[in-house]
Amino acid sequence: MTLRLDLLRHGETEQGGGFRGRIDDALTAAGWAQMRQALETRGGWSALVSSPLQRCRLFAEQLAATHGLPLHGAAGLRELDFGDWEGLSAAQLMDTSSAELGLFWDDPYAFTPPGGEPLTAFEARVLEALTRLLDEHAGGHLLAVTHGGVIRLLLARARGLAPARLLQVEAGHASLFSLQVRRVDGQLLLEESP
Repeated sequence: MTLRLDLLRHGETEQGGGFRGRIDDALTAAGWAQMRQALETRGGWSALVSSPLQRCRLFAEQLAATHGLPLHGAAGLRELDFGDWEGLSAAQLMDTSSAELGLFWDDPYAFTPPGGEPLTAFEARVLEALTRLLDEHAGGHLLAVTHGGVIRLLLARARGLAPARLLQVEAGHASLFSLQVRRVDGQLLLEESP
């Protein structure tokens, strides 16, 4: 049982950079254009899935309508909840919480932002959503419109990186990646594909 999964990160948002997991800000006009450009030479999807946050969902709704494709919500593909750090930039945190920020950058599994979602819970949520997609769309080709943290997690697993290296994976705005997802002996296996 195999699933081809394209992962598209949302584009630039109105509130800009910083830690925004549960913040539901909209895409800028540039963000919409970035996402359209990322998909110019891609297609062939059997369905679309999207995070429920508007920076992903609104683009996915428009794309689904344009191509006549089914769209499925995937709450498990939401971004990591950064707790008390929501809406703050790394520069702001350097002024107030530099030691904690350093711990998070060094190993996000070992340090959770105050009031935030532990990486182990985030990983379990994302992998559960991915397992559900594989079960429901085996043999298909999906486009998932999601977030940088989700993409970093899945790419790190596909690349066999140690958990502490998660934040070293690059996933810029409107970046597009492809994975092959399959299950062998009950284990979810991810392979990056061109």
